[in-house]
Amino acid sequence: MPINELRSITTFARTAELGSLRKAASAQGITPQAASQALVQLEQHLGVRLFHRTTRSMSLTDEGRQFLEAALPPLAGLQRALEMTRRSKDEIGGPLRIVGPRSVFATVLWSLLNEFCTLHPEVQPDVQLDDRIGNWVEDRVDVGFRIGRSPAEGVVARKLFPLQLIVCASPQYLRRHGAPDNLGTLTNHRCSVYRSPGTGRMMPWRMKVANSVVEQPVLPALCVNDEALETDAVLAGHVLGLLSGIAAAPHIRAGRLVPLLTEHVDDQSSAFVYYGSRSAQPLRVRAFIDLAVERLTNAPEYVLSARELAEAEMQGRKAAKLK
Repeated sequence: MPINELRSITTFARTAELGSLRKAASAQGITPQAASQALVQLEQHLGVRLFHRTTRSMSLTDEGRQFLEAALPPLAGLQRALEMTRRSKDEIGGPLRIVGPRSVFATVLWSLLNEFCTLHPEVQPDVQLDDRIGNWVEDRVDVGFRIGRSPAEGVVARKLFPLQLIVCASPQYLRRHGAPDNLGTLTNHRCSVYRSPGTGRMMPWRMKVANSVVEQPVLPALCVNDEALETDAVLAGHVLGLLSGIAAAPHIRAGRLVPLLTEHVDDQSSAFVYYGSRSAQPLRVRAFIDLAVERLTNAPEYVLSARELAEAEMQGRKAAKLK
């Protein structure tokens, strides 16, 4: 129903209820002139007079009384629906649809969800992890996360933290096989390669050289399509792995993994949070976005500084040579 017809019918019903066009205009927050015009437009549209008018009073015609009796129930139902929708926008409870990449983000998202669900148990998250890039509208997404070099078009995006790609080895691997001294010697080592779940393609090792990023060839001794499994293989000492900072950072800080060739860490991609127009979001969506931005912007638990990487590499190489 066009909004001018809805306003005209509402003006008609309020005028019949209050017995005055001026009072009906005041109740709706419009001018008497606008209310009069709305009523005239409705009568012209219906082709009948709805009110008998005098200078002091307005009374319904027979047609007006019939129209009012027919219009009041659906109008009341529509007003209830509008009020329910407005109220739900300001309530924290309800469904919350979240999407994100499966390959590297599950750990980050669970930490965030765990805190959010503790704070707001009345919200029902609906989480879809998928490495493909879906259609924001068709998938009915409230909040999304994505890894990339730039934000997607058509949505609001906030950069959270850079995604580092770090060559890692366990101390056991280094004692057994030694460490690569430069990118060229990687071909002499047992390396893991990640296979994209979305495309099935083996992903090249991306390494920073000067101000550019190059694809470094390696010979795969292990190929997996799950980063958690790849991280376990590197921790066990079977292979070197090019791991994300999300997966590697806690193990590097605990001494379970040693970062290698740290001057070549690629950090040109970043994690972003996406959402639609903030002004039209329900409170539960705004609360989740606010928590994500607060907890994940430049999150130190997922990013290692250049100094931290260099010191961990130096200590790891030294320890491997002493044993």
